[in-house]
Amino acid sequence: MFKRKRHRFIFLLLALWFVLWAVARILPGAPLSSRFSSSTAVYDANHKLLRLTLSADQKYRLWAPLENISPLLVQAIVLHEDHHFYLHFGVNPLSVVRAFWETYIAGGRRMGGSTITMQLARLLYHISSRTPGGKVLQSLRALELEFFYSKDQILEAYLNLVPFSRNIEGVGAASLIYFGKTADKLTLPEALCLAVIPQSPFRRTPSRLSGQPLLAARNVLYARWRGVHPGAQKDAPLMKLPLVIHDSGELPFLAPHYVEAVLAGQRGCRRSEIAGTLDLTLQRVLERNIRDYVLTRGRVGIRNCAAMLVDFRNLDVKALVGSADYFRKDIQGQVNGARAKRSPGSTLKPFIYALAIDQGLIYPMSMLKDEPLAFGSYSPENFDSRFEGPISAKEALIRSRNIPALWLASRLSKPNLYEFLKTCSISRMHSEKRYGLALVLGGGEVTMEELVRLYAMLGNRGVLKPLRYMREGPPGGGIRVLSSESSFITLDMLKDNPRPGLDYYSAGLSDSVPVSFKTGTSEGFRDAWTVGVFGPYVLAVWVGNFKGEGNPAFVGLKAAAPLFFRIVDALKAEGYDLGEPSRPMPPNLRRVEVCAVSGELPGPDCKNRKLTWFIPGKSPIKVCDIHRRVVIDNKSGLIACPPYRGPIHTEVFEFWPSDMLEIFRQAGIPRRLPPPQDPECPADVTAASGNPPKITSPVNHLTYVLSATSEENRSIVFRAVTDADVREVYWLLDESYVGKSKAGEGFVWTAKPGDYVLRAVDDRGRSDSKQLKVTLVQ
Repeated sequence: MFKRKRHRFIFLLLALWFVLWAVARILPGAPLSSRFSSSTAVYDANHKLLRLTLSADQKYRLWAPLENISPLLVQAIVLHEDHHFYLHFGVNPLSVVRAFWETYIAGGRRMGGSTITMQLARLLYHISSRTPGGKVLQSLRALELEFFYSKDQILEAYLNLVPFSRNIEGVGAASLIYFGKTADKLTLPEALCLAVIPQSPFRRTPSRLSGQPLLAARNVLYARWRGVHPGAQKDAPLMKLPLVIHDSGELPFLAPHYVEAVLAGQRGCRRSEIAGTLDLTLQRVLERNIRDYVLTRGRVGIRNCAAMLVDFRNLDVKALVGSADYFRKDIQGQVNGARAKRSPGSTLKPFIYALAIDQGLIYPMSMLKDEPLAFGSYSPENFDSRFEGPISAKEALIRSRNIPALWLASRLSKPNLYEFLKTCSISRMHSEKRYGLALVLGGGEVTMEELVRLYAMLGNRGVLKPLRYMREGPPGGGIRVLSSESSFITLDMLKDNPRPGLDYYSAGLSDSVPVSFKTGTSEGFRDAWTVGVFGPYVLAVWVGNFKGEGNPAFVGLKAAAPLFFRIVDALKAEGYDLGEPSRPMPPNLRRVEVCAVSGELPGPDCKNRKLTWFIPGKSPIKVCDIHRRVVIDNKSGLIACPPYRGPIHTEVFEFWPSDMLEIFRQAGIPRRLPPPQDPECPADVTAASGNPPKITSPVNHLTYVLSATSEENRSIVFRAVTDADVREVYWLLDESYVGKSKAGEGFVWTAKPGDYVLRAVDDRGRSDSKQLKVTLVQ
């Protein structure tokens, strides 16, 4: 009876144990990997290790799933540490009894007797197993682990936590540090070598005594291995080869600013491996050229540079150098210049022109005015303090003229430049009112990353995409911020920007790589920039210092552009394919012949012509009327009218409007003006040819408000743009003559209250009119 009850009790205990074990397997505990922080291995695009970080507890520990560990290593460790691992339930009674007898009864050498599960329990729960009480606790914990976790889970955890000398833990970190490869690519000699280290990490550390104790232990294990694996005899020659073992002090520390940018994006996310987009070969090209450039230009105060290379097709960051030397404290080398907010200088100008093209304000050959201009109290100047006069939009962009860019920016709407930059996610921008038009000339701040994204958007035909630091990052469909036509035209204009050392007209003779680039210099000479697109890449180069101190040498064209083109030429010399990616042309784009002088569709007398791009239905293109053929009386030299009374001949003259003639005069550019017309020509004949005047001041339908208590400031200036053959303009208010002015000059009228019709009549009988209203207030 008693025996029957005892058997029943034992049966119930076993049944309860089985039920609990089954429940534990159905509802498993938290993954063992979640208990420990992990190192992060950052690789480049070709799986070359850039850096292995320390874990939060200052260990080199890379968690590798069991399926990502070489079976050779798994079998070697089980053979060496616990060859009955898959047979026992966490504790091997025979091993424990043998170890207890040898250590405490027979007085022999200390034996452990611990299974892999017991060793894992000691590592997980920090158990001191040198005492009998500690060994009991270790055994109980091992039973607990076997109860809640499978053999594979236990073995995986052990392989990832077992110590490998100093602060190296787990086979993932050990294989990477000692052999420079992941744990799934180990050879048999390497696997046996790693398998024997955990039993005596201090004595068998690879750097100790040239690794002799380690190699001796490995050879002993190999002898056992051959006994278990009869076919291993074929590996004997492999075992005789010298084994190259590295140390943690030899770990790479490459592309530090890039790696830190990648790791910063992983905060709050545990990852043991990151596959980056960086190309280490390209990275070294940038680093080498920056290092050499700083050495050769240090005499003029150039001590720090940053550069970034991105493949605009997928926005992969291929190279990033955040400073000239990461380890130099005097230049604050650990600051990442690619993420520092700096004034962009003129590098934003291409986007003003792209927006103006999209909004139908210009095309490449549109004639703009580079003349003194005032926006209220703001009177900007060009960098060289000179004015070029009339200039094409393309040349104005290439030569980085400030006045045309400011004038264009003032006419942009929906979006203007500020709204465009906000759409493009330029960070930490102030209010639009704070910047005003100074934003055009670098009055705001951007990062190198943001500039690269903007130029990559031009390469992607107007689609803005996010940068990619990791290969598994989303490619990103992006958002369209410019038309494909304006993006193409803008890059095409910049492509004719001459390299340093070449002038505008000889740039096309160079056999160098075609580059669409723009330079920039911030106010106070604090930042020098060059950003450009070539082949499939966008490259940005910055020269300056992180303290914001100015230096007259920090000029984009002289400081940043030479380094930019050094890098471009180095990439070409390295054999990289810098050909432009094949893409279809934008659909709504045409190439048209225009007059080389006016930039408009050529008339019959336009002899010099060139090709330009324009967008049908959008570009403001018209037929040129600058070149006109006139009949000249041979005797008087005046323009003759029919019927002709003497010998005559025809000549072609440039008929520029008076405002453009004034700009030519201010710029010191002479023009060949047409002669006056014969005074005997009938009025109806003279009035029928040429262009009538256009009143530019006052503005039509504008009401002028004057003070009734003051006689001062009651003057209103009348101005009109006239044709080139005009000498004088007559001014009339309600058909009453009030005065005259020379062509291109203004007439000052002392205003009186009333509603008027203002007319300007040139000396050829052509006219223009506008409404004018003047009121008085008390």
